[in-house]
Amino acid sequence: MRIEPAELEEIEAIADLWVRLAVGQRAFGSHLASEANRTRIEESMGHYAAEGNLLVAREDDTLLGFAMFSIEQRLYVADETRGLVHNLFVVPEKRGEGIGSALLEEAERALQEDGAAVIGIEVLAENEDARRFYDERGYRPHRVELEKRVETDNTP
Repeated sequence: MRIEPAELEEIEAIADLWVRLAVGQRAFGSHLASEANRTRIEESMGHYAAEGNLLVAREDDTLLGFAMFSIEQRLYVADETRGLVHNLFVVPEKRGEGIGSALLEEAERALQEDGAAVIGIEVLAENEDARRFYDERGYRPHRVELEKRVETDNTP
């Protein structure tokens, strides 16, 4: 298994993995529409890949997962440079083999080289496996986002 920068030619295949991620996150309360965001995520991944901020895990020619990351662009002045891991995904059949850890470690290393003093990642509150994964790697709650459902004409 290798961790390496994504190639622009494989963005469509990586976007397929992102769609799998988005579909899976629905079980934990995500509101993201998977297929409806395919074009947008392909464009975004192209930018991340061009900047060197999109990693893939592969075995031979098979993609096993990916990580997207960047230095946070803040509206306000902060006393720390903050890196963000925007997405981390490993195909379900390969989880537990160290692939996610390797992707995260490489993303953290790259962010640290870019000046990050702290690194953040968002996790859906209901995703206990993901929360445990990050907790085991030293991540602690920093911000808490609250949500409330309200009735609208568009409420399903």
